[in-house]
Amino acid sequence: MEVLVLNRNFFAIQITSWRRALRLVCLDRAQVVDQEYRTYNFDDWCTLSRAVKDHPGGFVKTPNFNLAIPEVIALKFYDKVPMREMKFTRKNIYEHYDYKCCYCGKKLAPNELNLDHIVPKSRGGKTDWKNIVTSCFPCNLKKGNMLLNEAKMKLLIKPNRPSINPGFGIILKSPIRLRTSWQKFIDNIYWNIELEN
Repeated sequence: MEVLVLNRNFFAIQITSWRRALRLVCLDRAQVVDQEYRTYNFDDWCTLSRAVKDHPGGFVKTPNFNLAIPEVIALKFYDKVPMREMKFTRKNIYEHYDYKCCYCGKKLAPNELNLDHIVPKSRGGKTDWKNIVTSCFPCNLKKGNMLLNEAKMKLLIKPNRPSINPGFGIILKSPIRLRTSWQKFIDNIYWNIELEN
């Protein structure tokens, strides 16, 4: 059972195990958050757990009672939204350029695209976000080992480093199945994160 972790401003920042979530609540570093944004410290959560017979997150058996496993917790002292740099992978490059050839602009299937060094490697070009773009096979063959001006080609889509993923990218790309109880917290960061100019 996974638990959604919020910062103290209720922005989703990560997913953790139920054991770690309960430990954080027990150590008074986090509070349990319900669907109405009410928070519970460990003692309050124990009292509430004794009163409920059914809980979507399930229960942990203790010697005296069943402790409900929280679905969402909020850290008490952490207010940042972790930023993650997008990894430089073929999949991320294709997604960043929306599966389009940066020379002719055609949107293509992944198997009809490849990666092109704007400044060829043989001429000192680096393999990084500023020098790699997606290209269809005809444009890639036309450009070959030349510079853009030599090939008389222009980039329709300028190379750039993708913006840094805010924390909710961790959640949205997670292999863990998202719970309906998490949705409003994920939506909160989606709608309130500052956009780039």
